Parts: sequence; structure tokens; C-alpha cells
Amino acid sequence: MPVSYAQKPLLGKLTLTSQLSAETGLHIGGGGENLDIGGLDKPVIRDPLTKYPYLPGSSIKGKLRSILERLLNKPLNRSGGSGTWRYESDDLNDGFTEVKGRFIAYEGARTCQISRLFGSTGGSNFWMPIETAREEGLYNEDNSNEDNSTYTMQNQNCIKIIQNQNCIKINRGRNAPARLIIRDCHLVPESAEKLKQVDTGLYMTEWKFENGIDRVTAAANPRQLERVPAGSKFQFELVYTVENKNQVIEDLQNIAIALAILEDDALGGHGSRGYGKVRFQNFQFSYRSLAQYRQMTSTPPGTSALQPLETIPNTQALLDNFGSLSEYVNRLLPGD
Repeated sequence: MPVSYAQKPLLGKLTLTSQLSAETGLHIGGGGENLDIGGLDKPVIRDPLTKYPYLPGSSIKGKLRSILERLLNKPLNRSGGSGTWRYESDDLNDGFTEVKGRFIAYEGARTCQISRLFGSTGGSNFWMPIETAREEGLYNEDNSNEDNSTYTMQNQNCIKIIQNQNCIKINRGRNAPARLIIRDCHLVPESAEKLKQVDTGLYMTEWKFENGIDRVTAAANPRQLERVPAGSKFQFELVYTVENKNQVIEDLQNIAIALAILEDDALGGHGSRGYGKVRFQNFQFSYRSLAQYRQMTSTPPGTSALQPLETIPNTQALLDNFGSLSEYVNRLLPGD
């Protein structure tokens, strides 16, 4: 039976909350509903009910993923469209992505620090060592399995020696769900009330006028962008699913480093022009084990099964005192 048929373990959920502050104006685009003369070229994304600006969790997650790909020096093996490239595990096990006649080694999602945090979608027409494919049930020399959509017939075109390993071509890889959930970030109430008082002609945001200059004629090409003003504060929350206690500390450390790097980078568009400087403050960790979820029906009203950790003021303190977080996790997840 292929290993992928086994259910993934669930040990508990670790939640991290923080306050995300915009240190400079921030733009994450939402697409315009119409084009008005003299109107905005690039509006920000807004909640359709309240019309408040917010930060999509997908934007933050994508930024953190790209940061970790560079930090861990992952190869670019998957086209992202529009001429962009990114990294992704083609399968749960190690193998080789074929890109324009080159073979790029990827790490399987079971152990890859990127794919186990952010998830991965199985690749198509990649290569895997024959022994590994046989053990995983992805290759059958007799091709006797009626459902052979993931198998490749053994012939001279689908077996190659790659990096001194006999490899076979696999038609479709297996997906790996993400351990990390990042929520949409909504304005904290106090910040929302302050932004309502902003008088810029826009609701709770500001205009940013820019010019593109023709280097030959010096002609200006003006444009207007909408930004969330500096000083805006959002509630940030991520949830980490604990599946393997031996990987928790490494995963959390990667998240902490990525958050610190993000503070020295930019969130959203036009970061090289000063947009999108952010700051994380007042980290709070809490953990709920699988046993605690099962006991919730018997928990007295008004009480919580969450186990808190002392508030950590900023990313520098988070990195400096990571040993305390490690001890906290180890207490929550004792050895067998």
C-alpha cells in the first residue's frame, strides 16, 4: 500500500498572534471596479462589507515563503507564470525536476522545510530513483495495477541515470498540505477609528502621487496609488499544525527568522520606493493539544484549554530568547 494512503498525524495546534504595524504607507492591490478620469490607478484591497482596508493572509504567506526559499537557498524548479520561477517539492519523496533539459534536485515534502510549512502540489513528469518509486508504490514493473495514472511504462524514454542514480519518470506527484495557516489581518479597532478621521478624499487611506519620467524626452507619466497610511495597526495571527514533534522547533525557528527578515524587507507592492515597511510587536503563543480538543465538551464555561506563554515584545526578542520558546514546546510535547 502506498505510504500516501496513511492519514497524517495531528498532535495539536500552536497559535501565534501579534500586532502588525505599518511603518510606512503600504499598498496591497485589490483591483479597481471602474476607471475614472483623474481616479486611482491602483486601489488597495478592502473588506467588501465594512470597506476597511485589510492585509490578505495569502500576501503575507507568499512573502514569508519567498523569504525562506532564499534563506534556505532552494533551487527554482517550478514556473510561476509571467516569467517568474519558484521552488516546490514535486512529491513527498526526493527526486529531480526536469526543466528545459536540466535536472534540478528537489527535496521531498516530508522533510523539506519549505513544503511542510507552506504545502506543495505534486509535479508532473518528474524523476525519482527507481528503488524509492517502487517502495512508495509509484512504480510497478509488471504494470499490473489497473489505476496506473501515476505509473510510467518501463522503456528507454522513461529511465535515465541522474546523478549516478537509476531514475524513472513519474507522471504525477503527490500533494502535501500546508502546516501553516495565516489569517487575513484586519485593523485593530483603535486604528480603524483613527483612520476614519483621515481627511484625504479617500476612506481610511491616502493618495500617493508618483511620476514616471521618460529618460529621453523628460516627459512625465503621472499615476495615483492608494496606500494604507503609516501608523495603521493590524491584528496578525498564524496557526501551526503540529504533526511531527521532532520538526516543531525547526519550523518555528524558520517562521521567526522569516518574520524578522520581513521587517527589514517590505510587504506589498513598491517596496523599493519606500512602501510596505512593517513591524511586529507583542507576540503571544498558545497551544491546544488533541487531548484538550477532545476535553472541550467537559470544560466549564468561561475557561480555556489554551496554555499561554509570556508575551514576547518584538522579533529581536523572539530570536534572542528562542531557547525559551523551545523549552515551552518541549514541555507541551514530551518525548515518548
